[in-house]
Amino acid sequence: MSQTAINLLAVTIFVMTVGSLLAPALDVSLFIPAGLAFGGLSLATVDRFVFDNLGVTLLIDWVAQFSEDHRNRVLHHEAGHFLVAYLLGIPVTGYALTAWEALQQGHNAQGGVRFDDQLIQAQIEEGQLSTLIVERYCQVWMAGGAAEKEAFGNVEGGVDDVMKVRSLLRQLKVPASQRELKERMAALQAKQVLERNDSAYEVLKQSMLERQSVEACIEAAIQAGMETPVSV
Repeated sequence: MSQTAINLLAVTIFVMTVGSLLAPALDVSLFIPAGLAFGGLSLATVDRFVFDNLGVTLLIDWVAQFSEDHRNRVLHHEAGHFLVAYLLGIPVTGYALTAWEALQQGHNAQGGVRFDDQLIQAQIEEGQLSTLIVERYCQVWMAGGAAEKEAFGNVEGGVDDVMKVRSLLRQLKVPASQRELKERMAALQAKQVLERNDSAYEVLKQSMLERQSVEACIEAAIQAGMETPVSV
């Protein structure tokens, strides 16, 4: 079951429980909260099978935006991806800090930083993935969680990032005993990149918060002393 489905189920159960408790006190028929819950589930079912959870995703993300902590975590997380990707020679093609922004930009309703992954896709198709490219992408994927953990002490987002790393390592037939070590190493290396470029990272976060273009964000980070990116 997806996280979105779990969230929806939890909300539905909550609505039904609260409605059942309050209905007698408010002299309201129990059929009303039950009907509302059924209607909500029906709409969610249509959304799931017709719109691939687009409506629910947008709704959950919209509600989450009322939390300052959530907004800050997203900003730290995505700026971490952005900075490390650029410095490791992986072109950043765009970013969105909310699901609605991503949808407006013509992408699925998932906020985040978008990369030009033509190099790794070409190597995957050829069956010749280089160790260097694998390590760089793993660092980029783990950078969001590393940035979030450094700022808040724990990581709430980034499940998809970790799954990408694990999927790639399985595809490369890396022994299970080594995968966790490689994950930790990638996160540590990403953290070190962020620490060396702390001033540039702070400026980048502000630029992203202001929704500046990718080019403007990079220029601002360079002006703040960001390291020169490695060659591909």
